[in-house]
This record gives sequence, C-alpha cells and structure tokens, in this order.
Amino acid sequence: THALKTGSYLTDRIISKGAKNNAATHSVVYYFMFHLNEGKPIDFTGVDESTARWVQDFNVKPYATPAKLESIDGARYQALLIPDCPGALNDLAHSGSLHRILTHFVSHKKPVCAVGQGVSALCCATEGQSWIFSGYSLTGPSVFELVRRPDFANLPLVVEDFVKDSGGSYTEDAVHVVIDRHLITGQNMQSTSLAVNNLILLCGAK
Repeated sequence: THALKTGSYLTDRIISKGAKNNAATHSVVYYFMFHLNEGKPIDFTGVDESTARWVQDFNVKPYATPAKLESIDGARYQALLIPDCPGALNDLAHSGSLHRILTHFVSHKKPVCAVGQGVSALCCATEGQSWIFSGYSLTGPSVFELVRRPDFANLPLVVEDFVKDSGGSYTEDAVHVVIDRHLITGQNMQSTSLAVNNLILLCGAK
C-alpha cells in the first residue's frame, strides 16, 4: 500500500473487476484515481527501496494522470472503493460530484466499499434531511480512535455521530468490517484487506 500526500488530492478509487469463474484469488482489480485538479501528477509518500519500483512502474501507466471527479460517469464502473484517507473529511464529505456517483451506485445496487476515514465520504449523499444510507448498518473510525488525533477538536464531522444521527446503525471493534446489502465499510486502515476482499467477492457474485 502506498500513501498519497494530503492536500487537494482525492484518494477515492473507482474500481472495476474482471474475474474468471468468479474466483476471487485470480481476479484482477483495475483502479483509477481522481483529483480535484485534472492533469496534476500523483505524489506518493513513504517510498523506499522496496516500493520505488512499483511507483516507477505506476507512473508510466495511462491512468497515472488523474481525471477530475466532476467528469466521472458512475455508469461506466462496476464498483466503488474509497480507501482510508484523511483528506476525505474535507474533500469528499460534502462533494456534490461524489454525491451524484453514490446516488447512481445505490440506485443500481452496485457494490460500494469505504474504509476508515474514507467512510466520511459517504456523508455527502444527503437529500434535504435524508441520507441515502439511512437504515444501513456500517462502521467507520470510532470516537475513541479519533480522539487520539491532535486535530480532533477541529474535525468537520465525526462519522460515528453522523451515522447515528442520520438513521444508520454503527458498530465498532479493533478490526471490523460490516456488510449490508451492497455496502461494505471497514472501521480503520487495519480493516482494509478484509473489506477489499469482500468487495471483490461481492463483485464476483454479480
């Protein structure tokens, strides 16, 4: 896993999966990254000798140059994955473009997976006083986890509180994934592998 630098970078990923005979272990996940400003290169952090080759190979791929989130047509994609990303609280939690994409995915019952801080991106999908995930069971960073952050007092929203106030059901644990219909949520970064594996299985079942 390679981390993106914070700032205006969006770390949401829309993925489509190609699988043979629904065998998740042999599946290929193609991912595309989107950015607020089209054409700017992706800047990775934590690159060392063991990961430099991966980053170098990635940078020559045609999808290494991000597209604008506003230009994305959800109908072209089979699944949506929003990984753990601190910037989601600021960039995605109130994004009209992501709201449009999520509305399409929910209406067509396409798989949606959000992990850790990425779960806050789901908060953008409100219609008036109604949240499109009202009635769903999900998880995300707990208050206990967030309160350890030095910027806790300045967070624009707390996922646990938002979910409970908006009609959702929230649960938590150390490593925790909740699956409710076509929505998969992981509580924290440690839950990423389990959440994504379930997303792949859900895509293969469609």
